[in-house]
Parts: sequence; C-alpha cells; structure tokens
Amino acid sequence: MRLLALYSGGKDSCYAIYLAQKQSHKIVNMFAMVSESDASYMYHVPNIGLTVLGARAMNIPLELVPTKGEKEKEVDDLERALKSVKVDGLLTGAVKSNYQMSRVEKICEKLSLEAVAPLWQKNEDELLQAMLDAGFEIIIVGVAAEGLDESWLGRKIDKQAFEELKKLREKYGVSIMGEGGEYESFVLNAPHFKKRIVIDEAETLWDGVRGTYNIKDAHLE
Repeated sequence: MRLLALYSGGKDSCYAIYLAQKQSHKIVNMFAMVSESDASYMYHVPNIGLTVLGARAMNIPLELVPTKGEKEKEVDDLERALKSVKVDGLLTGAVKSNYQMSRVEKICEKLSLEAVAPLWQKNEDELLQAMLDAGFEIIIVGVAAEGLDESWLGRKIDKQAFEELKKLREKYGVSIMGEGGEYESFVLNAPHFKKRIVIDEAETLWDGVRGTYNIKDAHLE
C-alpha cells in the first residue's frame, strides 16, 4: 500500500516505518505533528523539530503539521491534514495506547483509509529487543516517572539500560517501552537511514521530578 506515516523521531514511529518498508509498503509522505504547547494527548513533543533530519536520513518527504495540543482538537488537526493527501492508509507506531489507536481508527474509517499499526499489542520486551537487534540507536530525551532520574536524559538504550528498565518495572511498574509516558525517545540511526544523526549541542533540563534532553543542534553524517 501507499502509506502516510506519523513520525515523531521516536523509536516506535521509526520502527513502524522500518517494518512497513520491509513488508514492501511505500511510505510516500510523513506527518510530524507539532504541538503549540509543551504537552499532547496524542503526539510526541520533545525535539519534534529534528524530524526534519530524520526524514532526510530516510529520504522520505515530511510535513510539519501544527496542532494546538488540546485534547480531541488535536485529533481534528490530523484529520484535516490527511484530507490533503492521497494514500491508501495511515501508519502509526501505536503499541498499547487505546486512546491513540481508537482515534486513529476513527479517522481512518471516516476517510476510508487503512489503519496500519505493526507494533500494536506486541510484547514490549520483544519489541524493544527487536529494535536493538536490528541496530536501532535510541536515546532517551524525556523522563517523567519514579526511578527515572536526570542521569537517564540523553542516555542510549543498550543492553545494560534494557536490564535496568526491567528492574524499574519490577520496583515501580515502569513500562519497558515508555507506554505510560515514563520516557520519550529519539532515534539517531537505524537500518533504513541513509545517514546517521549526530548531536552537536544539547542541554539537560531537570526540575527535580521530570526532565527533557533538549537537542539544540544536530547534523547528518
């Protein structure tokens, strides 16, 4: 199918694109939903502007779609944007969020599109392991959960981090995939990238409870 992908720069949307391409779907365009506020019920927020570099790395067109970040209204923002493209389906990286998936399915039904979600309801441990096995280079760019402190910001998700996340799950109930909003991620490199994203300058913002890893400058190499 000819698909439009929701792309945030994070691991889930990036891996969904990777899987769709392996299944011979054509990603003809991508939307990065850019919230005007610092929060969103539907979409990824940290470092969303860097999706421009990710799109260039994957050689896929990208449109930055503004949204006010207001509950339900941000769903309407996506629907309006989708009306301007001609594709067979909408690709998302939804894993466990019924809130997100139900609204995507509703939009797709209304616009006669196929809702494609290759990660939906998959085992979280197996998903993250599959990403690492495939060669995804993932860093954490936002944390908001007990057990995830400032030291996790900017940290690469590798085998050791994976094991630590498992321990945090046992102690605090943290989702391995960050499905409860515990953390946000950003992909620097993946098998379907033509070039790797390199961070030139970044700052850690921490308020004692939650924080973000704000990438101020980056380039492709």
